[in-house]
Order: sequence, then C-alpha cells, then structure tokens
Amino acid sequence: MNASLTNTARLLGAGLRALLVLTLVTGVLYPLLVTGFAQALFHDKANGSEIKDHTGRVVGSSLIGQSYNLPLEKGQETPEPDLKWFQGRPQNGLGSNSVNTQYKLILSGATNRSADNEELIQWVKEAKAAVVKDNSTPDHKVEASEVPADAVTSSGSGLDPDISPAYADLQVHRVAEKNGLPVAQVEKLVENHTENRTLGFIGEPRVNVLELNIALKELLAKD
Repeated sequence: MNASLTNTARLLGAGLRALLVLTLVTGVLYPLLVTGFAQALFHDKANGSEIKDHTGRVVGSSLIGQSYNLPLEKGQETPEPDLKWFQGRPQNGLGSNSVNTQYKLILSGATNRSADNEELIQWVKEAKAAVVKDNSTPDHKVEASEVPADAVTSSGSGLDPDISPAYADLQVHRVAEKNGLPVAQVEKLVENHTENRTLGFIGEPRVNVLELNIALKELLAKD
C-alpha cells in the first residue's frame, strides 16, 4: 500500500514538474522569443502593417482596403461614394456579420460567381457605367473602353487595398475637379504612390488607395 502511494506521488510530482517546464518553455519563453524576433526583424508586419497620417495617428492597415463613402441619407440603403477621394475596388464579395450583431463587422470573401453568371455580368455593367459617369468631368470624358478590370470587379478577399495605376489615373481628373487642384498635381501624386512589381517580377504595379488618399489630404491641408 505504501509502495503504491509512493509510486503515485512520484508520478504526480514528475507530471507537475513536466507541466511547469513545458508551460515555461511553450507558454513564456517561446512566445517571448518569437515576439522579439518578429519585432526586431518584421516590426511593421508584426504590428498589423499600420499606416499613420502626418500627425502620427494610425488610420488603417496597408493590407486592408477602406471605403470612402458619403453618410447614408434617410431611407438610403447603399451609401454613395465620396467622389473627392480616390476609390478602391468594388466590395461585392463582402457579407455582413449576422451572428455578433453588437459590432458592425464585414466578412471577407469573393462573389463565388462564374464569369457567365447573369448577376455578376449585371454588376459589372452597372459598375462600368458608374465609373464612366462618376469620373467624367466637363473637360474630360471617360470612355467605357478605358475602364480597367479592377474598377468593376472585387478581389478574392473583397478587401484589396490596392488598385492598378490605370484605375488611379482614370480618377485623376475627377479628384482634381472635386478638390480644386491642378490635374498635373494630382497626376504627380499618383505617380509618387505607384509601387512597382515586388522584386521586379512578382505581381503587378499597384497603388495603395489609403496611402494615396492620406497624401491627397495632406496636399489639400497645405493649399
């Protein structure tokens, strides 16, 4: 009987020591090591790829797109775009949070519709017509043939933060007119915020919409 109790106590002690050691290693030392490594070598990515404005205030992430819309009017279900800002890609793939309704959250996702889906085709037609209408100014008419694909289709996640240089250029005249800026000045803004392919061959040239709009806001504050 005593031998059995002694053996049980020995096993319990060994188990507790193993628990303490593993907790220290996997619950304290390893997280600290990984966190320190990430902060030292990948500080920006480890903290969510934050984008700050000229005041140092965090206004978003370089990895997640934002909407630039006008406030909803009474009886309106879909907000109108605020045309003084550069607009990102459509967000047709996003769903709405129906579980935790305490917070207004969006869900990432694609439309999951094939290229010949009638609803998708209608969305693209309506989006193209809106892009032509919104971006045409008295001295600059946008043609339907000039509208790039990313202006009328959402990305796989629905949260793409970037647009093509072609779509950014398409919006230049409208942004210049709405803000009372010279077209050449807005063109230069787009040029300065156009990123080339990663490592020269990965992906496509792109413009981060949030960074571009922050630069536009700073430009307007100076004028």
